Amino acid sequence: VDSTLVALIAVDALGPERVTCVTMPSPYSSQGTRDDARVLAENLGVELLTLPIGEAMKGYDELLADVFAGREPDITEENLQARIRGNIVMALSNKFGWLVVATGNKSEMSVGYATLYGDMAGGFALLKDVYKTDVFRLARHLNERAGRELIPQSTIDRAPSAELRHNQRDEDSLPPYPKLDEVLEIADRVTVLRDGRNR
Repeated sequence: VDSTLVALIAVDALGPERVTCVTMPSPYSSQGTRDDARVLAENLGVELLTLPIGEAMKGYDELLADVFAGREPDITEENLQARIRGNIVMALSNKFGWLVVATGNKSEMSVGYATLYGDMAGGFALLKDVYKTDVFRLARHLNERAGRELIPQSTIDRAPSAELRHNQRDEDSLPPYPKLDEVLEIADRVTVLRDGRNR
C-alpha cells in the first residue's frame, strides 16, 4: 500500500507521463501483489516495468554459499532482496535521469523496519512523516475522492507484508500498526514537550 500511495501522489503531482512504476517480483511475491501492481498502473495510466529478481537472488546465494555455509537463512537473505531492488531502481535512475522515490512510512522508519541500501534507497522519501495508519486512511480517501477504485481494494485490505519470505506479515515483527502508531505519536509529543518547541 505504501508503494501504491506513492505512485498515486506522484501521478497527481507530475502527471502519468512523468511517472514510471517498477515491480520487481521475487519467488515470495504473492499473485495478489503482482496483479494489483498491474491494475494500479492501468488505473493511473503509467508505464510499468516488470523486472523479476529471482535469478539475481540465486546469483547472490551462489556467491555467498561458501561464506554462509552451515548457517540457516535469516534476515540476511530477506534484506538481500530489498538491496537487489534498491540497486535496480538506482540503476534506472542513473541511466534515465529519474528520481527514485523511497516508499517507507514513518511507522516503519521509526522502529528500523526498513533495509539500508534497500527500500530506503531513493532521492526523496515521500511518506517519511506519514504513519502507516494514515497511509491506509489516505488510500481510502483518494479512492473516495476519485469516485472509483484507483487503488485496488485488495491492496488496502491485504495484511501488510514485505513479502521477503513465505507467509510473512509485518505483525510477525511489529505490533499491530494502530498500537505502534499510538506509541509513536505519544513519543513525538513527549519529544516536542522536552525540546520546548512546536512541530
